[in-house]
Amino acid sequence: MSAAAAAGTWKLGDLEVNRIGYGAMRLTGNGMLGNSDGTPIDRDRAVGLLRSAFEQGVNHIDTAAFYFSPLRSANELINRALSSRYSDVVVVTKVGPARDPSGEWLPMARPDQLRGQVEENVRQLGRDHLDVVNLRVGGPGTSSVAEHFGALAELREAGLIRHLGLSGVRPEHVAEAQTIAPVVCVQNSYGLDWRRADATGLVDLCGEQGIAFVPFFAVSGLRREAAAGRERDARVHSVARAHNATPAQVRLAWTLHRGPHVLAIPGTTNPAHLAENIAAGSLRLSEEELALLDKPDEATD
Repeated sequence: MSAAAAAGTWKLGDLEVNRIGYGAMRLTGNGMLGNSDGTPIDRDRAVGLLRSAFEQGVNHIDTAAFYFSPLRSANELINRALSSRYSDVVVVTKVGPARDPSGEWLPMARPDQLRGQVEENVRQLGRDHLDVVNLRVGGPGTSSVAEHFGALAELREAGLIRHLGLSGVRPEHVAEAQTIAPVVCVQNSYGLDWRRADATGLVDLCGEQGIAFVPFFAVSGLRREAAAGRERDARVHSVARAHNATPAQVRLAWTLHRGPHVLAIPGTTNPAHLAENIAAGSLRLSEEELALLDKPDEATD
């Protein structure tokens, strides 16, 4: 069994993936809000890191055409790394947001512009169709996803997309989308320090409907796109010591314990951290440890 398979598997529609995946944003050196800007790692090293992830059993990659910097494109790196592995790895991308060639953010795409975004991802990834496309909702004030999701459903019928998902949504968005086409995954910010998806019932809703819930920022938490800082939560340190694990591994394990439908897509440019993230799938937390982590946090110096 591969390292990434230790946490088990889940199906995105008819595509079975290991629950530990990989998020490609950090490979570009440029975060969505600019607060993780930095020189990206060497292109060959980035491709090598992705191939190492595949060798360790990662078969679920998260990306987007708008993950790019002046020197790197996440999709281009994935395309190079996959080469003959196209049939082995499920690539999940997202549409809705967009950036112009200089990196400036553009307004949320109109429904009639989504085909262009899908085709852009197809070209960059070197594929004939996309495995999974998530509609990334434009903002907290979005009342309906029907027009945008309906446009993607048409592209699914046309064969450009295999499966559809949602990102940055509320439970009512999932219900609305499900009346249009099947939703196979939901990507939202979620982790030990940010549990809005618990408060809204979204995590449980996805589990009840057989939808994968895919948290992002599960390790970095409230730091979001910025690299995870020094762990200050005494609970996490306590559990990490008990398992001879890292705080990041504990945070990932806590997320995976939330339900068999919860996947993980941690991103890193460090090969050692990659191996640690993948190994977190084999970390089993006790009921007492989970209860401890669910208590109010106690910061440490």
